[in-house]
Amino acid sequence: MNIPNMLTLSRFVLIPVYLATFLSGHIQIAFLILLAAGLTDILDGYIARTRGLITPVGVMLDPLADKCMMIAVILSLLITHMIPWQAAAAMFIRDAGMIIGSAFFHFRGKLTVPANVMGKLTTVLYYLAILFIVFKLTFAVTYLWFVISVSFVTSFIYIFQFLLLNRAAKSK
Repeated sequence: MNIPNMLTLSRFVLIPVYLATFLSGHIQIAFLILLAAGLTDILDGYIARTRGLITPVGVMLDPLADKCMMIAVILSLLITHMIPWQAAAAMFIRDAGMIIGSAFFHFRGKLTVPANVMGKLTTVLYYLAILFIVFKLTFAVTYLWFVISVSFVTSFIYIFQFLLLNRAAKSK
């Protein structure tokens, strides 16, 4: 257990805090909690990379924490009717698919693709979409659909990288 992994675990703890805050009607404060979770994501990655503290557990837990938080956000926005169910379904399918796929292949000894620039960009775009939704900007849902499209493109890039990485490892 190192500092980056502890920061990652703190994001799991922030999920129920976010949900309790959001569902009690304090939506802007809940968004600040979401931002705090995002900052721990940036911080744990920075510390892990610069101090050589990248671990297999961290490589798996970091995206899992992000996906679990995003699923909590999707559900909170859906049950308060802030986003259409179709958008929530698309986001849920993508994130649940990434979680299940990553766990399935991780436990089968396959190499995991670390976060890349497209994944980080997608996360930033989602945070902006959530900000726009929370503050009820007129273009928020349209922008969300754009981000959902980008997230699926990013997923296909990850799948392609995963296949290449594991094919190269198999041929060695």
